[in-house]
Amino acid sequence: MRKKLHFISLGCVKNLVDSEVMLGRLKDYEMSALEDADVILVNTCGFIEAAKTESLQTLFDAIKRRKKGALLVASGCLSERYKEQLQREIPEIDIITGVGDYDKIDAMIAQKKGFLSHHVFLADDTNERVISNASIHAYVKISEGCNQRCSFCAIPSFKGKLQSRTLDSVLAEVRNLATRGYVDISFVAQDSSSYLYDKHERDGLCQLIRALDSVPNLRSARILYLYPSSTNAELIETISRSNVVQNYFDMPIQHIADSMLKTMRRGSDAASHKDLLNLMRAVPGSFVRTSLIVGHPHESEAEFETLLAFLEDFAFDRVNIFAYSDEEGTKAAKSKHKVAPELIHSRIERLNAVVAKHHKAQLQHLVGREIPIILDTAQREYEALYRARDMRCAPEIDGEILINESLLGTTPTSGFYLARICEVVGDDLLATLVAPL
Repeated sequence: MRKKLHFISLGCVKNLVDSEVMLGRLKDYEMSALEDADVILVNTCGFIEAAKTESLQTLFDAIKRRKKGALLVASGCLSERYKEQLQREIPEIDIITGVGDYDKIDAMIAQKKGFLSHHVFLADDTNERVISNASIHAYVKISEGCNQRCSFCAIPSFKGKLQSRTLDSVLAEVRNLATRGYVDISFVAQDSSSYLYDKHERDGLCQLIRALDSVPNLRSARILYLYPSSTNAELIETISRSNVVQNYFDMPIQHIADSMLKTMRRGSDAASHKDLLNLMRAVPGSFVRTSLIVGHPHESEAEFETLLAFLEDFAFDRVNIFAYSDEEGTKAAKSKHKVAPELIHSRIERLNAVVAKHHKAQLQHLVGREIPIILDTAQREYEALYRARDMRCAPEIDGEILINESLLGTTPTSGFYLARICEVVGDDLLATLVAPL
């Protein structure tokens, strides 16, 4: 009988890509419920305090619910950062591995022994992946590590400096995925706009975008995680001219007050941020999203008000707002000028009110319009509803379009459609299909 595997991937989509590499190495296992599994694999996240807590709770839950004799494996960022503590305090974990040996997971399980290399694993086109939870979309990781030195971020301490895949490797994987039917790609990295900087190519991402237009069968793509100091007008224009890459601009600015950007060590100023954002917004049909950190040490009321006023003025299509949390080894964590948690919460509520107002107006603006969407029939919401998304947008994070009926006369299949937006339902849109694209 085939052995059974229960797999849990936590954290970001970059983690998901690594999880899919491990699933590729364990493809002979049968997927099962946790209680029935012979192997339980948790790919942990250790980015911020909330993620670490979730990872630990997931491990404790697995220990409590697993059957006798089942192996518990902890991999990923939390394991990389805290291997000794995990070994000492949670001895029930059978195998601990970090971020360097995802392609050796089958050997670790066979030997019942964890490996912990002193390098960071970066999948290439030779690594077979099992794409999860989608029939036409896949993520492709173009680099690992980061050369930025943001005051609040611990990622470079355990992911190391930027290391980019070659352009040929990325394109080979994209061609392979498109051949398998994964014709919608989201490219991810810690700092996507610095792609190939480590290989002395300053326009690496532009080269990739231009090359994608020639990949057979590829229908759409988007770039996640642009960094302000490595994004420029040429990159924005290259995206706008692409036939494949969507006019989707995901650039976490974290703040807008010059003094806070300097404190955060973001390597750019407010004027540059605004210039880039205005260029993005000027692209026809652009979708602009960002992330913000509230309550970073030293954030004054005046600096927060500057951020609030900017958020009122520049209506982002989507905004992720995070409460600052200390991360060991970072410059910010050592600061004595902390912002009180209750004040952070209050500030986030004020920002959320502005974001919600803009979001509601943007959704209402789409009612009655016909827009290109991506529908994945593997993702049903209810018996009569399919989950879809704006073709420009990334899965999960940018909201859903619920398809309640089809004007096509047949049961829809996964693919690209023109949809008419009918109404707003909460934070989502309700639409009907008009025609295949």
